[in-house]
Amino acid sequence: MKLQKATRCALFAVLELAADPARQLSANEIAEKFGISTNHLAKVLRSLGRVGLVEAVRGAGGGYRFSGNARRTTLLDVIQLFETIDPIAQGEREDGDDTPEGQGLCQVLTEIEDTARATFASISLDTMLKLVSRYR
Repeated sequence: MKLQKATRCALFAVLELAADPARQLSANEIAEKFGISTNHLAKVLRSLGRVGLVEAVRGAGGGYRFSGNARRTTLLDVIQLFETIDPIAQGEREDGDDTPEGQGLCQVLTEIEDTARATFASISLDTMLKLVSRYR
């Protein structure tokens, strides 16, 4: 499954900030670490701020810090802010969907999407941080 650029930026930023909630980082610092656009990341951080996952700190030495709950916030919580995992359930129809083959394919794709959704919902940011620490 490929996630949109904004979703990946959001996950990178949230994980980076949640690793040390007391630490403040600028959008530029986060963008440099992950090789992403500062402007794009700033938009993503504003979206994360609107839902209370990050907090903007103004003034000298300001930046962003994590303000969510890493144990309760799941990957799905972040992903759903930027994209829909189940386009078939949203009524998007493709040519051939009304055929038996198309209906069978739609069923399989729906099952895959349900599995992806359940997996993302089962992984907290805290769990991801433990996984990330294995690679440091």
